[in-house]
Amino acid sequence: MALTSPLPITADLAARLAGAAAARIATEPPTTAYPDLDLTTAYEIQDAVVDTRVRAGHPVVGAKTGLTSEAKQRQMKVAEPIYGWLTADMRIEVGAPLECGRFGQPRVEPEIAFLLGRDLEGPGVGAAEVLAAAQAVTVALDVLDSRYAGYRFTLPDVVADNASAAGFVLGGMVVPPHGIDLRLVGCVFEHNGELAATAAGAAVLGHPAAAVAWLVRSLAARGQGLRAGQVVLAGALTEAFPVVPGDVVVVRIDRIGTIEIPCV
Repeated sequence: MALTSPLPITADLAARLAGAAAARIATEPPTTAYPDLDLTTAYEIQDAVVDTRVRAGHPVVGAKTGLTSEAKQRQMKVAEPIYGWLTADMRIEVGAPLECGRFGQPRVEPEIAFLLGRDLEGPGVGAAEVLAAAQAVTVALDVLDSRYAGYRFTLPDVVADNASAAGFVLGGMVVPPHGIDLRLVGCVFEHNGELAATAAGAAVLGHPAAAVAWLVRSLAARGQGLRAGQVVLAGALTEAFPVVPGDVVVVRIDRIGTIEIPCV
């Protein structure tokens, strides 16, 4: 089934996804009704979903890449990265608990976050430019909440759903990226006191800065870019893990910091 009127379809699907997020309920993936949905239209739906949050008083504060590690691509059965946007209401302050009731089916994954000191835009941006523009890096926890039951979706579906963005936590320690080989920093992810996963920074497209550079180039193709002061989550270092009230999650990344967060 071909998409013959993208604007009405975009508005309708965006409203459905935004409503599902607000109600913390699952909805049918767009490709159920529109199996030929392409990534271009999916990103248009994403724009409309994010605009709904902005119009509600929650400005964009950053971006996130997704499916940048082999582990995540295997888990979600896809083969290329995606991106989404972070809004102010998604931020969970360090030291605060993760309130599971705010989400429908929360999952968490460890990441490296870049805090931008200047704008980043253009089709020729590489990892070196990302590192030069980054004011600092820190450990981060990405909180996912798919609007589709059981996280079952195609690539256009998850793009339309703003890459499952739902929340994020930044570590209390920030460090300059210069002098740190982010490919080699080790990540330890603990769930309820047990080792759940380990990884190195290279799990994210070979280098976390390369993932951010991919994002900038992808945004440039749509006439967009990143701005000074924004935070960018470079992508999951491990698979995502579901959480429920009573869980405790700890993320430690060598030389960058630690996050410990209880789930309530």
